[in-house]
This record gives sequence, C-alpha cells and structure tokens, in this order.
Amino acid sequence: MTNLTRTLCIVMLLFFFGKESALAQKGLLGQEIGIVAGPVAYYTDYGLRYNMETNTSNTGIGVGLVYYINFAYRADCNCYTRDTYFNDHFRIRAEVDYHWGELNHFGPIARNEGPNGLLRNMIGSTKVFEMGAHLEYYPFSIRDYTAYAYPISPFASLGFNFVEYDPYTYSELGEPLEDYLFHTFQGGVSQEAGSTWSIVLGIGTRYKVAPFSDLVVNLQWRYYNTDWIDGLDHDNPQNKFNDMMFWLNFGYIYYLNF
Repeated sequence: MTNLTRTLCIVMLLFFFGKESALAQKGLLGQEIGIVAGPVAYYTDYGLRYNMETNTSNTGIGVGLVYYINFAYRADCNCYTRDTYFNDHFRIRAEVDYHWGELNHFGPIARNEGPNGLLRNMIGSTKVFEMGAHLEYYPFSIRDYTAYAYPISPFASLGFNFVEYDPYTYSELGEPLEDYLFHTFQGGVSQEAGSTWSIVLGIGTRYKVAPFSDLVVNLQWRYYNTDWIDGLDHDNPQNKFNDMMFWLNFGYIYYLNF
C-alpha cells in the first residue's frame, strides 16, 4: 500500500472502530461486526460488455470485514433508543474488503481471430482493496425484526469507498507485451497501481438465526471513478464507461453489546 492508503486506513479504522466503539461502551450506540465473502464479476475493457460469456467468465472472489452502528439500541440500559424513524430504519456500515480476479477477452472477435490470436491470448488480473462507509435503509422496523416479529429484514444501501487497485497484463504469446498487443490496446495498457474512489449501490436481506446473530446476503454494484482498474484504457468509441463490478456476498453478523 502507498503511504496515503496506510494513512487513510488508520484514520478510517480509528474513526469507525475506535470512536464509535467508545461511544457504544457508554451506551450511546449498538454495535455489530461481521465477515462477508462471495464471487465478484468484473465489467471492464476485457471482452465485450454485453456479451454473456464475458459477463459470466471475468470473475473473482472477494472477502470483507463489516462494522455496523445500530441506532435502535442502547447497551447501557438493555433497551431501545428514542423511537424515531431514522433510529428504527437506518444503519451505518463501515466496510473493509479485498477482491481479485483473472480477466480474459471473450466474444466473437477474440474467438474468430487469426492464428496469432493477439486478443484472446491477452490475459489480465486485478487486485483491489476498498474501504468506505455506507448508509443502509430497512423498510421494516429494526426493533420488530430484533424482537422476532419477522425472520427476514431486507435493505438497500448507498455508499462510497476509497479504492486502491493493482492490475497486471501479459500475453501468452511472449514478451515484451507491446509486441503482442491487439491494435485496439496499443498505448492503452498500464501496469501501474493506483487509487480512486467508487460509488456503491446495494440490495440485500438479513435472516435472524439467533438473538445476537444474523445471516446476510448482499448484492453490490460498484462504479469506479477510473477506467484503469483492469490496467486497460483506450479512446475508441466502444469504450463508453469506466470499470464496474458486481459482488454477491454472504456473511455472518454478530451483535456485540445487545
């Protein structure tokens, strides 16, 4: 990680896991922690964007740690907080996660290339570290769900992440890479790590398995403020969007001070 990333990590961790933990110990906030993992699907300059083979094959895996501030509960009195709509329908989630995957060119152009196969023999990978804060909205009462009024609690979320990425590209035909690049990507490859931010939209649901623990499933869409997550960028007309990612994760949440 760069020095900037280390500094941001320390600041974020102290803010979410330090300040809010201290407040929670005073009985002001409820706390929850968890771990999540699941498959990711990358939508980048590898392959054709709307090609089914591309959409189902450029995949990887992600793992993450999550921390929740629950406004509906007070630990000092083992009771709920003041009954307001915000307290009963919103959580704040802090998230630190890491995902990685291999990237390939799919579609008719790569499949029907000549014997050299410059495009289909171009292989990439990316490693991505993200951390950020998200606001989760629960249409059903958090209090009622905690009291077993219903077993599931759906939610939607919006948030922003700081992102650090490290792409890698090579050709199975040999080195140097520049000698074996498909013409579209001449001058459009970078092996440099970098940082950016992402906007995150999500939908999911919790399932209560015990008084102090939930299972969670969450589908997130992340749109990056760069086109270099995969190490590729070019100025051709077909390159209309920055890189994107979908992450379907499953996890376990534990209530710390309930």
